[in-house]
Amino acid sequence: MSNILEQANKIVNERSEEKERQYGPFQASMERAAALYNLMSPKDQQITTAGMYRAMIALKLSREAYAHKEDNLLDAVAYMGSMNDYLEEHKDIFNK
Repeated sequence: MSNILEQANKIVNERSEEKERQYGPFQASMERAAALYNLMSPKDQQITTAGMYRAMIALKLSREAYAHKEDNLLDAVAYMGSMNDYLEEHKDIFNK
């Protein structure tokens, strides 16, 4: 079995084309999830795409706190990697 960081790298960087065929581009899915959340929420409880990433990371860590499963940690690390990619691609927005 490979290192969890190597596995997360494969998920985020090497298997993106495979995942896009199944679910669409990952970052677009996170943007869409944030938009859907905002449609269902009061104006004072809106979430950003970066916030959606943080929520998914929190969910995975919450599950891990309940019971260890390597998949929880793998998914959390993969979300972190994808979030970093998102923030780097949009740094002009976040560095104001």
